[in-house]
Amino acid sequence: MTTLLVIAKEPRPGRVKTRLTPPFTPQEAAALAAASLADTLDVVARTPARRRVLALDGTPGHWLPPGFEVVPQCAGGLDERLADAFAGCSGPALLIGMDTPQVTPELLTLDFTDCDAYFGPAEDGGFWALGLAEPDPALLRGIPMSTPHTGAAQRARLAGLRVRDLPVLRDVDTAEDARAVAKEAPEGRFAGLLERLTAVGPR
Repeated sequence: MTTLLVIAKEPRPGRVKTRLTPPFTPQEAAALAAASLADTLDVVARTPARRRVLALDGTPGHWLPPGFEVVPQCAGGLDERLADAFAGCSGPALLIGMDTPQVTPELLTLDFTDCDAYFGPAEDGGFWALGLAEPDPALLRGIPMSTPHTGAAQRARLAGLRVRDLPVLRDVDTAEDARAVAKEAPEGRFAGLLERLTAVGPR
């Protein structure tokens, strides 16, 4: 079975989802981040896995369900932190972030038979998922992160491997993203909180 990795920041005001501010306050943006993370972890908890690992920058909160190993993120850039998350795995592993609460257990249930890697591109040019049959941190180190070309660079790094592409998903970065993602997962905590915050009107 696959190890499922989630890389996340503790949802504290001013540290997460800053591009949601405005229209949301830093406290509201952090609450939306917490709801997104809670939805993501709930899906991972319902997906068959050998291990479920949260690579966390910060301290666990009420949003963490049982059944997860929590490991601290290492120092360095995002490429180093992603590489370090894979370094702690043996056997097939799939890594996702906290920005796609619309994921489902079906999307995360992968078969690595005759396959070396899975790649999930994001609409903004990044990637939302990376699966490796044999985790190799070197496949991530040095990739320029948080650019419109991050996904293309990471996909190119997988050249020579047998890669299966996952569907394109949208990350939650802006208020427009938040509305679009909420429509894809209307029953989740994220969608419910966004609806309540939006109903309050301009602040």
